Amino acid sequence: MIRTMALAALLVAGFTVNAAEEAAPKADPAKGKVLAESICVACHGVDGNSPTALYPHLANQGEAYLIKQLQAFKSGARVDPVMSGMAATLVDDAAVRDVSAWYASQQAKPAPATNESLIARGKQLWRAGDAAKGVPACSGCHGPAGKGLPAQYPRLAGQHPEYTETQLKRFRLGERANDPEQMMRTISARLSDADMKAVSEYAAGLR
Repeated sequence: MIRTMALAALLVAGFTVNAAEEAAPKADPAKGKVLAESICVACHGVDGNSPTALYPHLANQGEAYLIKQLQAFKSGARVDPVMSGMAATLVDDAAVRDVSAWYASQQAKPAPATNESLIARGKQLWRAGDAAKGVPACSGCHGPAGKGLPAQYPRLAGQHPEYTETQLKRFRLGERANDPEQMMRTISARLSDADMKAVSEYAAGLR
């Protein structure tokens, strides 16, 4: 009797999960492309390959991560003089999902890392961290190849090194504070400027 009731409960739970998944709104990348062309193109490019290091590449970035960041800009949890205003033009959650899906589906076209003098230190920090400083390996969250974990940790492979370095400094200063459990604020506080530059350059060369 108990086994029968347990089985029935599992079946009901499974049905509920499936129904919720089916009811979840679907993103429309085609609509996202229209938004990208009208709102995002100047800074990020239509295909998410940013023409300038001031703004990040978004192509092939995790969709869930992009949604999270856009929602943070809209709510004020993450503040930027440009993006806070631009995110506000995405009038609803559907628009956020659509443009995130579009950029996530695009092919990244990163330029290679160029500063060979920084790569050795960057490689050490990425793969092993620095135990003496209490810095864990970057690959633990962002992956050995820098592809990230979509919902929490961004793709850094091929990112403009100047942009990555700037974000690390903003975390250290507390200007950016939407990291899970203050993880990046804690880690960046233990990195020197030279470390930030080195690991940013190394990440830019990952594929």
